[in-house]
Amino acid sequence: MSAVRINELSSHVGESVTIHGWVVTTRSSGKIAFLVMRDGFGYLQAVFSRQEVGDETWEAFQSLNQETSLTVTGVVRSDARAPGGFELTADGLTVLGPSVDYPITPKEHGTTYLFEHRHLWLRSRRQVAIARVRNEVIHAIRDFFYERDFTLVDTPILTGAIGEDAGNLFATEYFDLGQAYL
Repeated sequence: MSAVRINELSSHVGESVTIHGWVVTTRSSGKIAFLVMRDGFGYLQAVFSRQEVGDETWEAFQSLNQETSLTVTGVVRSDARAPGGFELTADGLTVLGPSVDYPITPKEHGTTYLFEHRHLWLRSRRQVAIARVRNEVIHAIRDFFYERDFTLVDTPILTGAIGEDAGNLFATEYFDLGQAYL
């Protein structure tokens, strides 16, 4: 069984699929557990029934932390209440890489702290949404100019002064104006 992306689930309703992704949240009550996961293309809720998945899978679910990478298998169902409109009735779970002490949890952090953990902050829903909007704007601008036969040229950036941490820049004479740095 090959893996599918979350945004492709509409064409797999009623089928058994495999999804690779990361844990967003988990919750359980008694004999049923819920996992919200993401794969970079969307969010999916997977439902685990203790009776159907067995003890090994149930114990693996109980050990999940936020941002643990995993593979979940199960049958896709259409459900308007679920994130993205689809839900996975899970029958298997494999932890690919556990996440230990994930430093950004669903609590408020200052911007200084978030910038120190920028690689993790970029995974949050808001930052992903901003990146997707930026991508669409840049794509539309480039398409606009491409359709009108413009040529995109990426030039090196010349600056008139050396910044704080840039002690090893390439210096060049900039006409009769002095040094410019790459």
